Amino acid sequence: MKKLVIYHEKCSLCNKCVQACPFNAIELKNNRIEINSACKMCRICIKNCPEKAISLVESQRTMVDKNQWKGILVYVEHFNGDIHPVTLELIGKAKELAAKLGHSISCVFIGDNIHSKAKELLNYGVDKVYVYQHEELKHYRADVYANAFEDCILKAKPSIVLVGATLVGRSLAPRVSVRFRTGLTADCTSLEVRDNTDLVQIRPAFGGNIMAQIITPYTRPQFATVRYKIMNRAECVPGYKGTIEICSISPSQLESRIKVLDTVPKEKLPSISDADVLVAGGRGLKNKKDLDMLGELASLLGGQVAVTRPLVEAGWAHYTQQIGLSGRTVKPKLIITCGISGAIQFTACMSGSDHIFAINIDKNAQIFKVAHYGIVGDLYQIVPELINRIKKGDESLCNIIR
Repeated sequence: MKKLVIYHEKCSLCNKCVQACPFNAIELKNNRIEINSACKMCRICIKNCPEKAISLVESQRTMVDKNQWKGILVYVEHFNGDIHPVTLELIGKAKELAAKLGHSISCVFIGDNIHSKAKELLNYGVDKVYVYQHEELKHYRADVYANAFEDCILKAKPSIVLVGATLVGRSLAPRVSVRFRTGLTADCTSLEVRDNTDLVQIRPAFGGNIMAQIITPYTRPQFATVRYKIMNRAECVPGYKGTIEICSISPSQLESRIKVLDTVPKEKLPSISDADVLVAGGRGLKNKKDLDMLGELASLLGGQVAVTRPLVEAGWAHYTQQIGLSGRTVKPKLIITCGISGAIQFTACMSGSDHIFAINIDKNAQIFKVAHYGIVGDLYQIVPELINRIKKGDESLCNIIR
């Protein structure tokens, strides 16, 4: 890690660095030049210092003994013991990574009266499940859950920790990772691992213009949150011999500053994340009412309508219908994209679909690079034709769609 160093014995207090800094990050205090937290490491001060009293130096970082951290730990997302499907997807990915490293897979399950549910996880090839069950853990409260999670990591010492990028996961993972002063990469779209156990965490960056590969080479464990519907679900392994360990933490660690007065179940609405068929519209649509056309096609196919972010921002659709990094991740059996260019923010969250049909008037649209089938043409001609053919029972078309 690099940092700016001021050699005060060389500094003449000419104030030129203070005047040159565009971020007001250099100050004159008690007859000394000091650099504050606003510094962006732009190095303009170095160029403007006539005495060469400012330098950029590489600081030494201590590296953790990686041999002391082994295995992959998956956080079990659940509601009243009902395990969230993202957990099984994380276990599936953990098995891939563990196979390359020769490591074991464990899960941490936090809640109340969840022992019987923990046995279900053993059917998916998990070597050990750490169960923290207590009345104080019945409802999710970030502080006490973080205490239990931290205790599990200290006990298991995993090299990698995987958490679902859900509302709970996004709240819990940062709290726990900071306790170990280690890195956390959020909303990963792909995970790979090196032979030295460094986890390569891949996610879109800089507004989706690049796919960043992030590693945590100096510290352990390595934290990553992964969106639902990104990874493949773990296969059931009948007769797999795993173990369950009942764990406990001290009464002081169960004390919370959060008091749950009541819980009100949220009305469950159809989610595009669970749909087998989606018809998605983008900037190619001219009017809000044109979504009705896509809705008719989706209805005939037994699916739902989805949209890109610009349509949500225009007020044409609800945010729960949005596919993308700031919306939902989907993995349907069939998705038909209509007038969508194919920006990485969108494709990163739907490229795992079984069959991708793209309709776009621009033959050079990025969407055709991820589509399995593409039609270059006007969606206002093609979609009505699809609707008519389905209504007429065109068997050749119906077989393709199936």
